[in-house]
Amino acid sequence: MVTEAAENVGMNGTDVARDLLTPIPAHATTGLSVVSASDGVGVVAMDPGPSLANVIGSLHSSGLITLIDAAGLAAIIAAGPAEMDGVIPLGSAATLRFLAPARGRLTATCALDAHARDQLAALFARATPKIKIKTTADVRDERGTLVCEGTFRWSVRRIA
Repeated sequence: MVTEAAENVGMNGTDVARDLLTPIPAHATTGLSVVSASDGVGVVAMDPGPSLANVIGSLHSSGLITLIDAAGLAAIIAAGPAEMDGVIPLGSAATLRFLAPARGRLTATCALDAHARDQLAALFARATPKIKIKTTADVRDERGTLVCEGTFRWSVRRIA
């Protein structure tokens, strides 16, 4: 069950997510953009060019992990307050499952589960300095085909 504290944070973090995620070099290189970050759900997109293709002409796995990582980060930001200073999310493990060639415009969506929302609410409320959570994202092509599923394990801490 999502706590009251979790319900009171993260209404709309799209602008915050864009400000924090757009300047990351890997995101700029791949052309990644934040579509939305609201209520613990992050959506990011990419229109990969040929320089990011693998041997069969679909997005290389490094681009897919970039999408899944960014969707998780956007979801974490979307669960938080408007000010994220001092919050450091670091990925500790990732698992990808490739389901179909990833071609054309790709969109990754990550929705936090109740456990992650509650843990983040405690961190943002300064009730704990460090948490461990898991995010899961789906990557779909422009036809809606699920091309990849990915899970990230995060260690998130607050230093300020």
